[in-house]
Amino acid sequence: MRLDRYLCEMNTGSRSQVREWIKKGLVSVNGQVITNANHKIAEGADNVVFQGKEITYRKYVCYMLNKPRGVVSATQDNTADTVVELLAAEGRKDLFPVGRLDKDTEGLLLLTNDGDLAHRLLSPKRHVDKTYRVTVEHPLLEADIRQLEQGVDIGEDRLTLPAKVEAMAENVIHLTIQEGKYHQVKRMLQAVGNRVTALERIRFGGIRLDEGLAPGAYRPLTPQEEECLRKAADSDAHSKEKHFSNTL
Repeated sequence: MRLDRYLCEMNTGSRSQVREWIKKGLVSVNGQVITNANHKIAEGADNVVFQGKEITYRKYVCYMLNKPRGVVSATQDNTADTVVELLAAEGRKDLFPVGRLDKDTEGLLLLTNDGDLAHRLLSPKRHVDKTYRVTVEHPLLEADIRQLEQGVDIGEDRLTLPAKVEAMAENVIHLTIQEGKYHQVKRMLQAVGNRVTALERIRFGGIRLDEGLAPGAYRPLTPQEEECLRKAADSDAHSKEKHFSNTL
């Protein structure tokens, strides 16, 4: 990889800035000052230092975003702001959302450039847990909760997979599902004669939404969170489904 590209991908600066800094002798590779922006380096092996700070290469990155309402889960849109635009300051053009949240839904959304990880997290075979804080129009009856936990008809070939419901307040529940069908939470509540008035995802694959993140704010995942996420993506779906059902 060219040295200028390396520094750009690690968010050191724009291409023109990086080339100027290299020309001025502010960058060294393996202890030697390099003034040629086209100098080839081995990412992950060569030691690159800019103004005394080591620039460690990371091929894949993953961010936690507290998605606000009114923003769409897409890389581009002609009518509304996108979640990718909220991370524009990172200077990366390869980020995309892992799945989607509806425009009026807020909460935990992951953005990454790791296509393989995203594919595994979203695979129906993996049954990755997703937990939502759901505000409903009127309190759920015990019969409604049992129905949600057993699976409901949302107009598809099969009932939804068993869910987990935890009552938090009179009109608020935490709903954990292992699927990601279109408008699924809203359709599930509609199936038991209720209506969602507010929806926030608070957990995905073992990762909890950072309560310190205001709507629209984001941060990189910690190494521990990344490890947790990869374990969720690699876990055995059959044993997970069995365990999930036994906890209901």
